[in-house]
Amino acid sequence: MRLLVAIPCLNEAQTLGAVLDRMPKAIAGASSVDILVVDDGSTDATAELARARGAIVKRHSINRGVGEAFKTALDYALANRFDILVTIDADGQFAPEDIPKIAGPILEGAADFVTGSRFIDAAMIPDMPPAKLWGNRRMSQLISRLAGRQFYDVSCGFRAYSTEAMLNLNLHGKFTYTQETFLDLSLKRLTIKEVPVKVLYFADRQSRVANNLFSYAVKTSKIIFRTYRDFHPLRFFWLFAAGSGLVSLVFGSLFLLHFIQTGRFSGNLWEGFLGGFFATVALIFLMIGVVTDMFDRLRMNQEKILYQLKKQRLLFRDEPR
Repeated sequence: MRLLVAIPCLNEAQTLGAVLDRMPKAIAGASSVDILVVDDGSTDATAELARARGAIVKRHSINRGVGEAFKTALDYALANRFDILVTIDADGQFAPEDIPKIAGPILEGAADFVTGSRFIDAAMIPDMPPAKLWGNRRMSQLISRLAGRQFYDVSCGFRAYSTEAMLNLNLHGKFTYTQETFLDLSLKRLTIKEVPVKVLYFADRQSRVANNLFSYAVKTSKIIFRTYRDFHPLRFFWLFAAGSGLVSLVFGSLFLLHFIQTGRFSGNLWEGFLGGFFATVALIFLMIGVVTDMFDRLRMNQEKILYQLKKQRLLFRDEPR
């Protein structure tokens, strides 16, 4: 099985060299190990340093975001018929020596998607800022609730994907991909495994993705919001319908109670209008839910077609490039 290690980079010349030097040259069960550096619009010597150490380099002329960098790595892995894709950060927070542990469950046929987990083992929880720890745990709880199974770390960038996982992934987020990947693969019922890993945090290191926690939360929430909407449109829109219906029921009951007590509508007409308005909104959301549920069938068919097209391209490609 051919294994590709992909490293998304944005101005990582100071740390990338040390990470590349520690990369395993061979992994038990893998016939080869190749390194791909995705330079996402760096203005330093990241690309030159990577080439000097023998890595394959794919460069974005401008910064597109880590989500787009991952898609570039994913496309390259499929186009060149790699069996396993491993992603790892370039800043040295994760140990390249742990790559065999991350890839192991896929090599053994026990998982389709493996993620390093910083929180599944209480003894290995890193010394990270309390706000980030809280945010990671809340995000994991949210994804777990949406996916219908327990996950402990949905934001770790140290991961491994089988061919089946790579073929099934259809991602849309540009800012990041980590949470969307969990939702996409879990809702498609692929086998996901978390492996405990150690991570180092540096006091002077600022995240390229989450340097502003509020901005990060807003952007990732948009990606999660859209992904869940696309996979469960009926449940999504009927939730809004239920909320609007409940508000309509409250105002409608108050309006009816006033009429029973006084025998007239005057004085509380605003409650009647609000009740009618929210009842209309609830009906609209109900109708949208039904229509988008029909579209969801089209989406599932398109996903199946995309999967088969990618699989055929993989099977009939002559030679890896």
